[in-house]
Amino acid sequence: MVESALVQLADVLRAILPAADVGSVWDRLLGTPLLIVVTLIGAVVLRWLLHRVIARTVVAATSRSASRIPALPGRAGRALADAAGLAHQRHVQRTTTMGSLLRSITTFIVYGIALLTIMSLVGLPLGPLLASAGVGGVALGFGAQSLVKDFLSGIFMIVEDQYGVGDLVDTGEVVGTVEEVSLRVTRIRDWTGVVWYVRNGEILRIGNRSQGWSMAVVDIPVGSRDDVPRAIEIINASLASMVDEQPWADDLVEAPTVAGVESVVAGIATIRVLAKCAPAQNVGVQREMRERVLKGFDAAGLTVPVTMVLPQPPA
Repeated sequence: MVESALVQLADVLRAILPAADVGSVWDRLLGTPLLIVVTLIGAVVLRWLLHRVIARTVVAATSRSASRIPALPGRAGRALADAAGLAHQRHVQRTTTMGSLLRSITTFIVYGIALLTIMSLVGLPLGPLLASAGVGGVALGFGAQSLVKDFLSGIFMIVEDQYGVGDLVDTGEVVGTVEEVSLRVTRIRDWTGVVWYVRNGEILRIGNRSQGWSMAVVDIPVGSRDDVPRAIEIINASLASMVDEQPWADDLVEAPTVAGVESVVAGIATIRVLAKCAPAQNVGVQREMRERVLKGFDAAGLTVPVTMVLPQPPA
């Protein structure tokens, strides 16, 4: 049916126009415009297929990572594997980030080729145009140095595994969880739910709280006239079972230890307790340590001194 309609249209054009003009009109109506439409559709379909392949590859890589990664014994081995990027969760984050980068690159390449193809179909001379684009690209490079800097910084951040999707990072301006890493910007959501878009070239330093391990630090005040060794014994007894109880057994790399008296100010001695934890788990561990120590002090009849902050006199 479609072929017969096209034949009838050609017969009508031959009857109306001279034979020499039929081919040119046909090209104008169905030749170049049809090729442009096919090129655009092909670019969209190719981009969708490439993104689908990348997504399937990421899923396959993350599902096989657990069997490929060697099991390191103990909590210290777990922390070492995470610091070296061998842990399953860390591997998943890095693979997801690389998938996001590959999707950005494929989109840029496919649409760039489609644009050049359409320009060639329209009849624009690509040789002089590309030469002019090269000269203009140099001039644009000087004017868009920040954009180039963002792209290069994003590539190096991902290749060097400075951070990945799901990491808790501190960029100096914002502290939050990385949700997406693209070539130009990094999307971070802070603890209040605000989404921040940070340009990769503007990140001069990055603190990653999701790699390696974290340290829980708790300062416990006791009266200087109280028996400090007795307070230390109560603290050790209160925290001794924490490393073997869930869910803290998964968060602690080492058992909490008393570092000793940190300071003595205004008749109050401060005892510092340290605990090496899994990445970004130190805040919850600190709360639990304080609660257990307070319960131990109450059971032993040891009171925690109250410090009073006096208001400063007006200048």
